Parts: sequence; structure tokens; C-alpha cells
Amino acid sequence: MTAPMKFETLRAIFDAAVAAAHPAGRLARHLPAPPKGRIVLLGAGKAAGSMIVATEAHYLDALGLPAERLTGLGVARQGYGCATRVVPVIEAGHPVPDQAGVEATARILDLAREAGPDDLVLALLSGGGSANWIAPADGLTLAEKQAITRALLRSGAVIGEINCVRKHLSRIKGGRLAALARPARLVTLAISDVPRDEPSAIASGPTVPDPTTLADARAIVARYAIDLPASAKALLDDPAMETPKPGDPLFAGASFEIVARPADALAAAAQAAQAAGYEPVSLGADVEGEARDVAAAHAAQALRLRSEGRRAALLSGGELTVTIRGKGRGGPNQEYALALALALNGAEGIAAVAGDTDGTDGGAGAATDPAGAFVDATTLARARAAGPDPAAMLADNDSTGFFEAIGDLLRPGPTLTNVNDLRAILIDP
Repeated sequence: MTAPMKFETLRAIFDAAVAAAHPAGRLARHLPAPPKGRIVLLGAGKAAGSMIVATEAHYLDALGLPAERLTGLGVARQGYGCATRVVPVIEAGHPVPDQAGVEATARILDLAREAGPDDLVLALLSGGGSANWIAPADGLTLAEKQAITRALLRSGAVIGEINCVRKHLSRIKGGRLAALARPARLVTLAISDVPRDEPSAIASGPTVPDPTTLADARAIVARYAIDLPASAKALLDDPAMETPKPGDPLFAGASFEIVARPADALAAAAQAAQAAGYEPVSLGADVEGEARDVAAAHAAQALRLRSEGRRAALLSGGELTVTIRGKGRGGPNQEYALALALALNGAEGIAAVAGDTDGTDGGAGAATDPAGAFVDATTLARARAAGPDPAAMLADNDSTGFFEAIGDLLRPGPTLTNVNDLRAILIDP
């Protein structure tokens, strides 16, 4: 199989994974029966728009409810908005929050407070919600919250650690929205973008108990040497900023359900790979670690499969991290792909794709950012002929610049869902 054909196969595998996690095909079966009162839709994250579209179709079309029974607001990443009929969707900053997110989240908090005992508050959560629902704790400015977010993202901390700190500096995260929604019934439907589908980690768990503590947050700040402003230090030392914990009666009657998860995308990728004639070899949906280290390990596994004469597809999900030391552009999927190319060193018969299922991978936070990149046996040779030094660009964290130079970026655009990363390595002995 030639390299372009392999890239087509890899793209088909990636697309199958994304399609399996889209709200259009998964959300309706999980939506609760209408209440006596209103349905208050509160959406957050990269799938907020598509989840609201699917929800409106269910209640307005399938069940025939009048439009006045629905109200609410969705907040999605910039470029991820959708044309909705009743419930508007605001676009806001990601991964660094912005003023649009602050203003929209203030309205989210008001909508939750206004819900009555006959109403249903339906929280529709997806990855990216931590940045989109932004309500800094009293005494903390947006500029300070932005600086803390940037520092955490550059530190190499995993998403659970980042969210732990964010929860304890917020008025909405870590279960705090659940307190505001009472006495209305609260139902949360979520698309998981976190390892092991931990509810408290999805969008920083605004509607569920938080198992992390202020002490945990302080330890994370110390571990990664995050330079906090005095206001944030004071908040993390304030017992009143502790989040509600499991067993708290404010969660009585509330429910939480995951409607799409990384494992669903990985299973669809395995089916697509098998249909293309490859033996699926799954490394699981919860792979974590430094992108370049994981790439080296996966390269070794791919070479071993090739030596065994197996025509296989090495598949994995999860979310990798990048400790930024250089000044280049990129994200964990692109950095993984560049490190994988270096580790494979032109090995014949191996091609790969690494991409974020939301359609964008790191970068400047624009919806036009690439989702990842493709790799094959010619990657390094083509790059050296075009000018880029692969090792130097990896050292500078400039994986976008590297793959841009050879035209091998993965650019699906916003997918309107998010179940973490999908990596596929095809091995043809």
C-alpha cells in the first residue's frame, strides 16, 4: 500500500472514531422525560452546540413540545457554535478563558438560580467546558485566572491536576453549580474527554461531588512551581473554598450519565481498521504521559509487531501532555507524531496518524488549528529535503511548523464532539 493510500486509510479510521462519539447519534436515547415545568439547557464545551441541537430536535420534533418549554444557554469554544432554534450558543475562549466566557457563565449561574421545583436543569457537558464556563472566585480577576491557566498548561501537569486547581478557584466548578440549581431536578449528560471517564474531571465537574481537596490543589501548585498571585494563594488557603464532597445532600436526586466516551471512539477505530484488513491491537483509551515518551514506546511496539509479521493497527486513546521548553507551535498529537517519526527513523511499512477528536490540537486556541499529523517511512527524508531539522524542531516544540513544511497536518476542522485523542499506527510487514 502506498503512503497516500495509507494516509487515506488512517483518515478513515480517525473519521470513524469521531463519528462514533458525535451527539447526533448518541444523545437522544439518554434524554429524560419532560418535567411539569421548563427544561433549562445549560451547555458547556466543544460539543455544547451540537448537544443542544440534538436536544432541541428530541424535545421539539420527536416529542412535540412547544418552544416556550425550553430555555437556557450554551457556551462553546470559539468556532464550535451551532445554529440552534431556541437555546442560544455563545462562543468563548479556549484553552485560555476570556471575557465572553465570563459574561456567558454569569448568565448560566442566573439560569440555574432561577430554576424552580417543577423545572428540569439539563447540564450538557463536554471537553473544553472548564475554559468555557469561567466564574473566577471572589477576589480573583479574569487576568489572574488567565495567567494561572497558561502556567498550568505549560507546566506538563495532566488534565486532572489542572482541573483540581481550577475547581478550587471557581464559583461554578467542582459541584458548585449543583448547589445553585436546587430545588430543580438536575440531570447531567456528558461526553467524556478524560481518562477513566471520571465525572468530576469532565468540564471540571460542575454538577458532581469533587473528591479533590484544597490540599491537593496546593500540592499541585508546588509540584509544578506555579507562580500564583497573592489572591489565588489566599483562596487556596481558605477553608471556605473547599468543594462539596461525595455524600453531600445537595447532590440528592441529581443524576449523571456519560453518553459518549473515548472507548466508543476507539472501538469504532478498531472496526474501521479491521474492515481495512488490519488486526486491531488496542493499547486502551486512557493512555497518558509525555507525548514524546509515549511515542518512543509506541514506536518500539510497532517495530515489534512488524518483526512478528503481523499486519496490524496499533490503536490508542487518552490524552498526552507536552512540557513546553521551546518557542514553537504545536500540541500533544503533533508532538507525538514528530517524536514517533524520529523513533521509527524511516522504518518501512509503518504509517500513523495522531489527532484530537475535537478537531484541534493545542496551538493558539483557534478553530483553524490542526488536529494532529500523519507519519510514514518518508517523513524524515521529505522534511530534510524541505529544510526542517526534525530533532531541532522537536526540541523547540515546533511540531506544527515541521508538519506544515511537508503538508502532513491533519485538518478536519471543528468536529463538534470531543473524546480525547486517537492514535493509529498501521503496520504492513
